[in-house]
Amino acid sequence: MAVAAQAIEDRPQLGILMMLAAWFLFAVVDTSAKWLVLAAFPAFQLAFMRYAVHFVISIGVIAKDGFDLSRFQTNHLWQVLSRALLLISATLGNFYALNFLPLTVISAIMFSSPIIVCFLSMTVLKEHIGPWRWGAILLGFAGVLIVIRPFGEAFHPAMILPLYNATALALYSLMTRRLAGVVAVDTQQFYLGALGSVLLLPFAVWTWVQPTTSLQTVLLLALGAGGWAGHQFLTTAHRFAPANTLMPYTYSFMIYIAAFSWLVFSHVPDSWVVFGALVIVLSGLIIWKREQKQ
Repeated sequence: MAVAAQAIEDRPQLGILMMLAAWFLFAVVDTSAKWLVLAAFPAFQLAFMRYAVHFVISIGVIAKDGFDLSRFQTNHLWQVLSRALLLISATLGNFYALNFLPLTVISAIMFSSPIIVCFLSMTVLKEHIGPWRWGAILLGFAGVLIVIRPFGEAFHPAMILPLYNATALALYSLMTRRLAGVVAVDTQQFYLGALGSVLLLPFAVWTWVQPTTSLQTVLLLALGAGGWAGHQFLTTAHRFAPANTLMPYTYSFMIYIAAFSWLVFSHVPDSWVVFGALVIVLSGLIIWKREQKQ
């Protein structure tokens, strides 16, 4: 029998705490990846480790009560795999972009994903978008342009990658909401790790760099362990609170990233990045507030 999905409960405070913990762990993963990129580890190896360790943990969690293949089954396989592929591609793009961009720039651009969710709900799901949310969408994209500055000296072609990542994460978020309470968290985690490991293994072997210190090994393992734990919290949070309640707390990631960038890399974002990030956050909060009134 497939692992049963757990029913949705009304415990918003617990959901919020899980969201804060999830985004803290994602910030740790991205900071570790940035450190490893600066130590000349390739993006394919980092992405593979992120999902290989995740895969091993997921197998252990599902099989802890006995290894039975039926426990890995789901009636929504194509949705689970599609969701996983979106996140895997975003992770690879994110790790590659770390070669060229500061963490704060990448996080600011990627947090246009709630704006993209709103835009997609209009174009794909054919939902009605009123003038307030239209204004928020335009404001959010203006914020992205402020961060990217496409016609200035600060622009780097790698900035296009976080835009793709934001779109992939927007679609991933929509699918996570659809699968919450339908497919068990452990099942989703298993297929995420399995697909990532299989797809990335050949490229990781081709580009592999052997770690030479204990710290490098620990950080490589932390990519997977932190990613698994973060997505465990993130997916479970949607079981305790609706997406509209949880969305504002995703912006805690930008605070975590700014702190880690300063503490680990002595990097302080310039005023344009800070201003653009604030515009993006404001647009996301406007969308959130309008959705609450529906």
